[in-house]
Amino acid sequence: MATYKKRGAKPRDKKDQQAAEMQSTTAEVFNTLDETASRSEQWIEKNSKTLFYGLVVVIVIILGYLGYNKYVVEPHETEASNELAFPRKYFDEASTAAGSAVDSLLQLGLDGADGKYGFLDVADTYSGTKAGNIANYYAGVSYLKMKKYKEAIDYLSKFKSDDDILGPTALGAIGDAFADIDQPKEALEYYEKAAAKKDNEFTAPMFLFKAGKIALDLGEFAKAEKLFQKIKDNYPLTPIGRDIDKYISSAKYAQ
Repeated sequence: MATYKKRGAKPRDKKDQQAAEMQSTTAEVFNTLDETASRSEQWIEKNSKTLFYGLVVVIVIILGYLGYNKYVVEPHETEASNELAFPRKYFDEASTAAGSAVDSLLQLGLDGADGKYGFLDVADTYSGTKAGNIANYYAGVSYLKMKKYKEAIDYLSKFKSDDDILGPTALGAIGDAFADIDQPKEALEYYEKAAAKKDNEFTAPMFLFKAGKIALDLGEFAKAEKLFQKIKDNYPLTPIGRDIDKYISSAKYAQ
């Protein structure tokens, strides 16, 4: 008689198995999240006072910073700006004066008069303010015009600015001071810094040109040619650019 093997239970469908596994995994994830949330709640409850005081400290710091700016920094800036107006009057008058009057007016601008601050006072008393910073610039330029080159370099070096004109002009003025005391290498360095400070058609070609001329004086003809060529390539329509070819030729044939 033929015999047959008894079939076992019908295997579960593969999709059913995957669904069961996903449900199990999801349940585990939610259990883990519940446990984590529970631990977090316990930690927060345990450290609630510390968190509260920490939040209070942060709020106090923020309010203190805002208050300091509103009631200390801003009034200090306003006061410094007002003080700067007096010496600037003498500086402006010096630009249209002639002869010995120029130095007299510049000195008044530096020292102040009639109980009013000069540039030196503003720079010192209000250091850290915008007005104190710009006072360094005016003091440096005043000293440069008075041919007091060391003082000019000192004050101009303290001046920091990203302004398109004042930033490079201050660096170029330091170059002028070094050129006037016969330190051409230092002058060349600052002229190049001034030219690179801002890419505009006023200061950049002017200081590239000054740098090129100093390089010629130093016998660095290849460098001079490169500086002059940069003017021709980047600023051909400026007054300096329209006349630069003869300087390029001079540097090229001197090599």
